[in-house]
Amino acid sequence: MDKIELLMPAGDLTRLKIALLYGGDAVFIGGKHFSLRAKASNFTLEDIEEGVKFAHSLNKKVYVTVNIVPHYRDLEQIEEYLKALDKIHVDALIVSSLYIISLIKKLNLNLEAHVSTQVSAMNQETLMFYKSLGATRVVLARECTLSEINVLAGSKITEIEVFIHGGLCSSISGRCSLSNYMVSRDANRGGCAHSCRWEYHLYQDNQLVSQDSFPIGSKDLCGIKKVSDLIEANVSSLKIEGRMKSAYYLAKCAKIYKSVIDSYYNHTLTKEILDKKENELNDMENRPLTEGYLKQGEITSNDLIHVKPHNVKQRYLGYVDDYDEITQKATIIRKNDIRNGQKIKVICYDQEDFIIDINGLSDDQGMLEIANKTENIVYFNSGRKLKKYYLLEEIE
Repeated sequence: MDKIELLMPAGDLTRLKIALLYGGDAVFIGGKHFSLRAKASNFTLEDIEEGVKFAHSLNKKVYVTVNIVPHYRDLEQIEEYLKALDKIHVDALIVSSLYIISLIKKLNLNLEAHVSTQVSAMNQETLMFYKSLGATRVVLARECTLSEINVLAGSKITEIEVFIHGGLCSSISGRCSLSNYMVSRDANRGGCAHSCRWEYHLYQDNQLVSQDSFPIGSKDLCGIKKVSDLIEANVSSLKIEGRMKSAYYLAKCAKIYKSVIDSYYNHTLTKEILDKKENELNDMENRPLTEGYLKQGEITSNDLIHVKPHNVKQRYLGYVDDYDEITQKATIIRKNDIRNGQKIKVICYDQEDFIIDINGLSDDQGMLEIANKTENIVYFNSGRKLKKYYLLEEIE
């Protein structure tokens, strides 16, 4: 039996590499155009080519989102763009427009077409329709329940991809006009302002009902305890949302979900493991987590809606950019405060995590007791070898 795919997001080249190194089997990314995350760093064609070469060197895949709902001006140079993606051997496109799907066939490209969750696929007829157009995979609507996923994936009409973790949407499969209305940013053309996550007050007859504010947006999805169910349902790919998320978030999510997937196939998965991994995921999020529509049984508003974020510690300190084995000096891209003498955890992609002490902390201006400048490069000494893209985490 082929293992289920773990599909990770990536907002830039560094995060692409980290997502794959820490356990992702594939990544989905956006180019500078035609993508629904215009505010992400996104990839030039040169970046995409480098990312594809890196992924393929690990026998992994890259999918590029071309999933906007296009207006007539949005399709200028689309043919040249698709041909360029095909030339650099991108594995698949994630698309929502029937026209863009048809272009892949018309241009005789080797690219697979994966149908975006934006089309809200929730029945077998929809799967058969997109298969008839040449699509090889459909990303199901996030509103599908676990029992519906069982039926759709069990039909084996086409490959099925399911969201397993990350942001949900207060609208239907992301098709929302709230951002358009509030700030004239089109959510379906890459400009979502996440207006549902703003703080709102409730009024009645022009009178404020309560001083307490609330968001419209939902809790974040966490399906870690549904991995086994989705594997057994014949789902092809488990997708983690978050192209705007940090390298730390991607590495931790990839490592946690991959360990659960591997434990399932090794017949070593237990309730204790799942509880532990769920707690680790909960520590990373600033919004409460939910199984959402993957929950078995009746789904209530309490399963989706939250009132206030919960506190999350800023434990991510940075990542290793370089290590000199002769001088034993590590170069760090810092993300949060690092103190000389501090004991930290090193999170690894190819061995067990370990603990080290920060000694000889410095930057280009000299020695430091604390590194707390924005996005600065710092150095420290480590007798233990550190590899590029190892992460540094504060110990509680």
